[in-house]
Amino acid sequence: MALEDTANSLANGLIDIGLGLGDRVVIMLPNCLNVAISMAAVTKAGGIIVPVSTRLTGQEIKYLIDDSNPFAVIYSPDCRDIIKGLSAVKSFIKITTNVALKNEISLDQIISNRPCKPPHLSGKQNEEALLCYTSGTTGEPKGVISTHQNIIFGQCWLGALEWELHSTDRMLCITPMAHRIGIARLAGCFCLGSTLIIQEKFDPLMTIGLIEKENITHLGVVPTIVRMLLPQMEKYPAKCKTLKGILATGESFPISLKKRLFAALPDLRLYSFYSQTEAGLVSCLKPEQQETHPDSIGLPANGVEIRIVDRNLNDVPVESTGEMLVRCGKPGEATVMKRYFNRPDDTDTAFVDGWLRTGDLGRRDKDGYFYFVDRLKDMIISGGLNIYSREVEIALESYPSISEAAVIGVPDSLFGETVMAFLTCKELTSPPSDKELALHCQKLIASYKKPRHIHFLDQLPRNSNGKIAKAELRTLSEEVLDL
Repeated sequence: MALEDTANSLANGLIDIGLGLGDRVVIMLPNCLNVAISMAAVTKAGGIIVPVSTRLTGQEIKYLIDDSNPFAVIYSPDCRDIIKGLSAVKSFIKITTNVALKNEISLDQIISNRPCKPPHLSGKQNEEALLCYTSGTTGEPKGVISTHQNIIFGQCWLGALEWELHSTDRMLCITPMAHRIGIARLAGCFCLGSTLIIQEKFDPLMTIGLIEKENITHLGVVPTIVRMLLPQMEKYPAKCKTLKGILATGESFPISLKKRLFAALPDLRLYSFYSQTEAGLVSCLKPEQQETHPDSIGLPANGVEIRIVDRNLNDVPVESTGEMLVRCGKPGEATVMKRYFNRPDDTDTAFVDGWLRTGDLGRRDKDGYFYFVDRLKDMIISGGLNIYSREVEIALESYPSISEAAVIGVPDSLFGETVMAFLTCKELTSPPSDKELALHCQKLIASYKKPRHIHFLDQLPRNSNGKIAKAELRTLSEEVLDL
């Protein structure tokens, strides 16, 4: 059965069991064909996709399900225990990709004997398509609503234009489909009519094998994936002979890494771009610009406007640092999100006269190229994944003998950035071991968020306002880690 027919049958089945326009469906699956089918079906049925990573802890998943209030959750058997516990206190339909147990329904049951033609949606259509969660300034994840227009404009027209993609391309999706990069690759291939190969679980040697076997032309990655792939690319460059381009975002792309990549694959075209869940594609550094402006995030994407402003939202001079504001049509029309889900105050704060505040610091040079400087938020980006420092601090401070925690990002040769924690102990207590803290954190936050480096202090440095001086901690980290 073709993907289109299967997605149509599932869409009709979801409507038959009660899915209404604008209802949300959580999709919590590992990389597999069912992700593509489920995402297509939910949008065809007029619902809103809520992607949730299987790597999150039960506590993190509970928050996302509580906040999104879904009509249904589609999940794999390995997530069954978590979903069973949540459904006891919150009502939603449980849809499994395997044989259904008590109080479950399987995907096959919903698809079976349903029409394979697109469902007819009468009345007003739902323009909202996707609800992705990101971390806000409070450390509490916020839902970002993207429209069908956002997806079509950003992933079809703009993506194809900026990255020179065509219907004949063969894209390999390595990153989790629940993350923005994975969703973008799927949407782009749907819109272009190109081929998407989904790798179930990333393994460098397996990836190189898939590139050769499937005649892959493009990869959508974060730079950390490139770091992991490079040893295999350098060892087996002939296996990558069909690879034409790499699309990279999610973190800064070090110049040294670019040099290694081009040395291994001289004909490869690299498109490194700056994007956000809220802003979509903002700027792109194209292949011919990689040598002339290697540390830049590129020029604004077609139709996108960028301003650099000071604290009073006044434009700053060229080469000056300030917050980046982005605009591309009205919210929800082109690349920029429509709104935050159920957070009207946050939405009002995020937009200033139609411009989206990115919360990121940047600068513009005399040639119009933009540069990422730092984050206003205390966000750490490790392997392309966002980690909000406060959520790690809260987890650490819940350990019985820990008094205070301050978390920063420090350079990491593999992941770009990793988590370092500075801790103080309560009186008359001994410092716990790194292993004890790691096991404690794994119960509360995803494994990739736990600190890789831990350093104990008698007290945390503070500024005149009594706030923890993280600038001093960054300086101290260089000494402690011998950076």
